[in-house]
Amino acid sequence: MSRRAPLAFFFVSCLALSCAQQPVASASAPGFELQSIDGASYRLDEQLGKSVVLIDFWATYCDPCLMALPQLQRLQRKYQSADLIILGINIDGPDSLASVRAEIAKSSITFPTLLDPETRTLGLYNPKATVPFTVLIDRAGRIVEQHEGYTAGYLEHLDTQIQTALSR
Repeated sequence: MSRRAPLAFFFVSCLALSCAQQPVASASAPGFELQSIDGASYRLDEQLGKSVVLIDFWATYCDPCLMALPQLQRLQRKYQSADLIILGINIDGPDSLASVRAEIAKSSITFPTLLDPETRTLGLYNPKATVPFTVLIDRAGRIVEQHEGYTAGYLEHLDTQIQTALSR
């Protein structure tokens, strides 16, 4: 075995690991059914084929999540007449419902807030279960964008991705 073989194995291993950690664009969005904060049941598959869906996983104890909520509400207002549906999925436990309602009111959120207290739905999209986590799904049900974390500049990028998804 040459000296290059272990080095080549190292590079191939690193490449495989980095690919495994990348979000899978164009994968089918996993279906889910969750209750909204108002008690209504919501199923993702009812929107697929009709609308572009933006999902934002968030928690009241997550400062970056709370900073993103008003920005997402701006996107809601901007695209309210387009076929974009924004869903906020809160992962706080069942004892935090009052805090969730308070944050929604504070940020004047009008898009649906769904509850995922056991983080099962978050786990389908982000096995690391970190928040904030944003997913953009096109009308065909394909994931076209995934993003972990929050930075102010990301929302401009997301806005562009929404426009692209809506134009298809």
